[in-house]
Amino acid sequence: CMACHVPGQPGYVVSGFELGSYENLMKGTKYGPVVLPGDALTSVLVMLIEGRTDPALRMPHGDAAKPTADEILTIRRWVEQGAKNN
Repeated sequence: CMACHVPGQPGYVVSGFELGSYENLMKGTKYGPVVLPGDALTSVLVMLIEGRTDPALRMPHGDAAKPTADEILTIRRWVEQGAKNN
């Protein structure tokens, strides 16, 4: 994710979403938050990586490595458990 969501890269340019720190992750995009602590069902981050959005929005785009099922589950559980800075 960080290959694209840092200043100067396409994901950052389009969305304003930066993954360089916990604070930036929790700030979200120029469109709003992507993580709703305790709510994996409606957290945009989880929806995007699980493919529960329009296929054109699914993350990551192109040839970038897709997260594994275990990685997605880890992120989902982290959000469900409050998305703490740990």
